[in-house]
Amino acid sequence: MASSLLALIDDIASVLDDVSVMTKVAAKKTAGVLGDDLALNAQQVTGVKADRELPVVWAVAKGSLRNKAILVPAALLISAFVPWLITPLLMLGGAFLCFEGFEKLAHRFMHQDAEAHARHIEALTDPKVDMASFEREKISGAVRTDFILSAEIIAITLGTVATASFTQQVTVLAGIALIMTIGVYGLVAAIVKLDDAGLALSETSSAALQSFGRGILAVAPWLMKSLSVIGTAAMFMVGGGILTHGLQAVHHFIENSAEHSLALPYVGALLAGLTPTLLNAGFGILAGGVVFAGVALGKRLFGKSGAV
Repeated sequence: MASSLLALIDDIASVLDDVSVMTKVAAKKTAGVLGDDLALNAQQVTGVKADRELPVVWAVAKGSLRNKAILVPAALLISAFVPWLITPLLMLGGAFLCFEGFEKLAHRFMHQDAEAHARHIEALTDPKVDMASFEREKISGAVRTDFILSAEIIAITLGTVATASFTQQVTVLAGIALIMTIGVYGLVAAIVKLDDAGLALSETSSAALQSFGRGILAVAPWLMKSLSVIGTAAMFMVGGGILTHGLQAVHHFIENSAEHSLALPYVGALLAGLTPTLLNAGFGILAGGVVFAGVALGKRLFGKSGAV
């Protein structure tokens, strides 16, 4: 009996070791998406009242956990019964991200950002405005975007553990889902409360801490503006990357372009690293424009038919 117990413990330790190794590999592969997820969600949950920032982040984090609670079982079922469906679903998600990114650019260049900013100021200053409804819109938008990025994280992780046992697949997928959610929204919470931390430090008795706090207050607005730009760019990079990986001809063209860049003197290595990202983003902008035009045309056609 003792030998059987030791053998069982050894088997459990071996499984846990395999799970640990696969989790590390999956975490490395999804690190890029984690950065995009952070930028997008930090940008999307900003703009609410200071005392409501953390509750909104928590609400989005719970939405993210619900997303992953749906995606993990769905990914396992799809992988087991209809594995060919993974790529088309990912591409739909990628097209949606590109569309959202292009929509943001269109609003900016069509000067609709000013209208949105005016509505935002009204929401913050007018007591008649339903802040609960305003927050729900923010939360629903962030959770919707999180769903697409979470789907990519789960798909990448599933590819890492494709040959593992079912138990190991479940353990790794669940572990990555929790780690990514805690990591992203813990950092989002820290970012959106930077200004409060800077204000608290600036009011201490220590001159050094006061100076550090004022520095944080000076940097925080620029950081939030940067996250807005990075978040929009991330939509094109992630969405475009998903689409190009699903289109073999485009994917090979990007790989060949990166290889040819290596031949250039001095800047070859740098360009080889940047080329896939830039081409993916460019393809994402193009795809987003096509989807945006299609949606706009559909709205006009259905709007006219509805009016008749």
